[in-house]
Amino acid sequence: MPSNIAEGAARHSQKEFIQFLYIGLGSASELETQLIIAENLGFIESSSNEQLKSKLDSISKMLFGLIKSIKLKQ
Repeated sequence: MPSNIAEGAARHSQKEFIQFLYIGLGSASELETQLIIAENLGFIESSSNEQLKSKLDSISKMLFGLIKSIKLKQ
């Protein structure tokens, strides 16, 4: 996600930046899937996984808020 945000910020337009922010949201969904798989395979405990998914949810909400804020300024 941070790499998507950085790449988008380096682009020359707000439209491209927003596109990369959406890609970052997609990466967050991929990470959530990987956390579920890790728990199912026994690589991570349920309590730790819930904490991580909660933090991921917070980050996703902040990212979506950034997208909305940029869109409002256009």
